[in-house]
Amino acid sequence: MIGDGAGDADNTPDRTDDDTFADILAFVEDELAFATSHYNDSYLDRRISSRMRRTQSESYDAYFDILRNDPDEQAELLEALSINVTGFFRNPDVWSGIRTVLRQLTATTDTVRVWSAACADGREPYSLAMLARDDPQIDGSAVYVLGTDISEPALETARAGVYEESRTVDLDEQLSYLDDYHQYLDVDGRTYRVCDNVRRNVRFQRHDLINDEPKSGFDLVVCRNLFIYIDNAYKESMLDTIARSLRPAGYLVIGKAETIPPNLKSAFTVREARLRIYQREMRETNAGQSDRRANSSQ
Repeated sequence: MIGDGAGDADNTPDRTDDDTFADILAFVEDELAFATSHYNDSYLDRRISSRMRRTQSESYDAYFDILRNDPDEQAELLEALSINVTGFFRNPDVWSGIRTVLRQLTATTDTVRVWSAACADGREPYSLAMLARDDPQIDGSAVYVLGTDISEPALETARAGVYEESRTVDLDEQLSYLDDYHQYLDVDGRTYRVCDNVRRNVRFQRHDLINDEPKSGFDLVVCRNLFIYIDNAYKESMLDTIARSLRPAGYLVIGKAETIPPNLKSAFTVREARLRIYQREMRETNAGQSDRRANSSQ
């Protein structure tokens, strides 16, 4: 954090940068309803410092004055705090593992429901839908994808399904995981528009994985590169939300830099450690059958 919090030479206690930083976090949590307490301070400080540079604020105090009185800056900070790093088919080797999971699921389930949590601008949910349609061993028409995020601007982009290539973003390279992506996207110069045959099985809604209730009936949850920003104290509740959202024996994929700590006593077992693919534990019913079958009609 900015500053060392030192007092004056006469040791008179001054208000420190750490105090104001804490006040900013409290304001964002209490007034703007963003759960800052769940995130690492280093991550929060990086995002707030970025907004300080944008607003030419030389101290936390100066930035806090702007934040309290400027609704536009409040919206900008919330957008900055939303984790929005994404891409089509990010980490291709992981997508090979996801392909295998979808093959297994479609072989045993008439309808496969996939939740892409913290999906940012929608490229991950669309990647899932394109992969399902591209693989001859997967019935793409039976795979339904829900993408969720806390950022409304990101969800607006996701729902539109239109992506602009820039000097720093090579969409053609991102999509090279597929042999011929042109059957799924219309390309006009640097503009890529997701085709209706992909969009029809993908929908989006706002959901806060930290504060909102679990969902239900999903066969696969993809939640990549969120947990690295979350304090360990809150990971267990988030994993519990995901577990309760999955059908028994459903799958979870997290980011390659992430792990589920053993001490969390989660409901998951490792299926592909290198690819960070886990599976929810099966539970036996009183009749001796797994509750995966009991829930197959959901």
